[in-house]
Amino acid sequence: MQYLIRLKFSFIIILCFCTNILFAQLGSIDHWETVVFETDTWDYFIGDSAPPVNWNQSTFTPTTWLSGAGGIGYGDGDDFTVIGNTLSLYMRLDFNIIDTALITAAILNADYDDAFVAYLNGNEIARSNIGTVGTPPNYTDTADIYKEAKMYLNGKPESFLLLKNNLNQYLNEGNNTLAIQVHNYTLSSSDMSARFFFSVGISDATISYNPVPAWFITPFIATNLPIMKINTNGQSINEDTKITATMEIIDNGTLNYLDDIPNDYNGYIGIEIRGRSSTTFAKKSFGVETRDALGDNLNVSLLGMPAENDWVLHGPYADKSLLRNFLSYHIGSRLSGYAPRVRLCEVFLDDQYWGVYMLTEKIKRDGNRVDIAKLNPTDTLGDELTGGYIFKIDWEDGAENGWDSPYGYGYYAYHSPKSADLHPSQKAYISNYFTSFENMMAGPNFDDPLVGYRGWIDVPSFIDYMMMQEISRNIDAYRLSAFMYKDKDSDGGKIYGGPMWDFNLGYGNEDFCDAGLPNTWAFQYNQTCGSPFPFFWSKLVNEPSFRDDFNCRWQELRTDVLNTDTILHFIDSMSVILNDAQARNFERWDILGTYVWPNAYVGQDYDDEVQYLKTWISQRLGWMDNFMIGNGTNCTTATKEQFESIKIKVYPNPFTDYISIETDAHQAFTFELFDVLGRNLTTFMMKESETFHQLNMQDLTSGVYFYTIKKEGQIVNKGKVIKE
Repeated sequence: MQYLIRLKFSFIIILCFCTNILFAQLGSIDHWETVVFETDTWDYFIGDSAPPVNWNQSTFTPTTWLSGAGGIGYGDGDDFTVIGNTLSLYMRLDFNIIDTALITAAILNADYDDAFVAYLNGNEIARSNIGTVGTPPNYTDTADIYKEAKMYLNGKPESFLLLKNNLNQYLNEGNNTLAIQVHNYTLSSSDMSARFFFSVGISDATISYNPVPAWFITPFIATNLPIMKINTNGQSINEDTKITATMEIIDNGTLNYLDDIPNDYNGYIGIEIRGRSSTTFAKKSFGVETRDALGDNLNVSLLGMPAENDWVLHGPYADKSLLRNFLSYHIGSRLSGYAPRVRLCEVFLDDQYWGVYMLTEKIKRDGNRVDIAKLNPTDTLGDELTGGYIFKIDWEDGAENGWDSPYGYGYYAYHSPKSADLHPSQKAYISNYFTSFENMMAGPNFDDPLVGYRGWIDVPSFIDYMMMQEISRNIDAYRLSAFMYKDKDSDGGKIYGGPMWDFNLGYGNEDFCDAGLPNTWAFQYNQTCGSPFPFFWSKLVNEPSFRDDFNCRWQELRTDVLNTDTILHFIDSMSVILNDAQARNFERWDILGTYVWPNAYVGQDYDDEVQYLKTWISQRLGWMDNFMIGNGTNCTTATKEQFESIKIKVYPNPFTDYISIETDAHQAFTFELFDVLGRNLTTFMMKESETFHQLNMQDLTSGVYFYTIKKEGQIVNKGKVIKE
């Protein structure tokens, strides 16, 4: 038998243990009614011997069975019918369905001690804490682990959902039989409980059965976010090594239903727990690698993002707005340089609901991510040795994985290529190169226009990177997950700041050392809290011309990207999109109104958390207006234009039938495609209001093609694409 959805202990699906939140009605269900209650009269059989083989079928007549009102158990305050000690109990009840065409879904609610398997007309529909799906336990089998009932402690029964496509196979019009076998952990156990309810979702206003119990919660059937289902096949997910699992993604662009056929991805992945301090949270974040059936890397597009094989599934937990990283990458996408693309989704892990997650691109070298030269292990001489490298300031991780600054604090970790993939001469090159940069910054001429920092770093990228750290007042700024990269010398060879990463502790979320206050600079954190970061950041921010450029960039961004109303409107829009999903998330992770390290503020509900985020950002931007570094009175066109190169991605490359053009520049430009003879094959005008367009290139033959990006008649970008 195949289940529609299978839970961690072979459940069909979970739904929750929380009260007073009703999810929005999605799909075709008008209301819910209950057809079987725990207090109904059940036929039951004590498992002193095996029951008849067909005991769970509608055709079986339990002539010699006992009968009594549920719940059934050991009589410890939650049972109407008391039985003696036993390893197993078999119970069944017949009920009538008037019109199956009106029933869209059904729920089995179960409160039990210690394990059970449920059948509808002989078909297994739910199981918890015992055996293997599809194999009926023997009457002498015991529960896998001890499990306490919940309702007698004012808890809620667990919920197991049957959706219409599967329900149609099992539910009869007319007579039906709900049969359940309950198993104890040991014969000497002090308790056994069996309390079960069966409710149905009705598609119109017809009232045919009974009102649902007061504790009943309308289930998750559909969502406006993509649905991601990960199945580990019973394996534990580790922190250090990826296990092979499968992943399905449903993304219809509108409503996504749990029983929809996966249409975005359906295949193998490698998955591991990722993070450092966040690994202590109950809701984990994961590193995900898309793979083929042989276990090799498989580049695919997920949720509309350019094809790759390395992804991050970030689970907001301490950030109870669920938005801090998402907001940061959204803002970052409108600044200079690359920022990871993101999509929100709802995740099921081994069919257990795990809440709202953010799928994002892992930082790595790629034509659609950090677009620098590929560094091969054999690139050990000349210009080939000089790039490209991605490295980061982060936690100390040994000499083999990075290097220490000779100027005190600062550990620089190799990121892409990974340490294991770098030749010793490549490690020596990038560590020596950056140390030379630090030597220059420590010297008397670090601010010299010719030989100083402007010849070593890309100033606009450093300013935009620092801008994000400051508007978020990120407590990890400049010292952890602080990425930089360097391309080949022939491609400019400068050090770039970024990409940005990890803002879940920002925007007033951290309670340590006044980090939640909106009125201090992140670049002064090492002075106020004794947690130092590399010295060159302070040298930059105290250099007059850098400060002036920072001020000019601030003025420019405040008119658009960092306009207070623009940011608050975006937060409002995202909180509306998350309205139903956040309720499900906080049903699963019941942390609203409670302190979770490192919360500087504890809202009583989701709206409180969002309002705090908005208020904090408004205060932060206002404070930065009043205390901005530098002199912004001499902002020139040249100062502004250094940030204005049109940020565009043309992908996939190589391509087959279509070319996608993506930009966050919000500027009109012209895209022209040429063959190797320089003949214009197509011209497309991108409007200022557009951020994405797809060109049909099915008629092109395989080969090499060139494109240009023109703004006001001037070429501002160009590149090469290959059709396979």
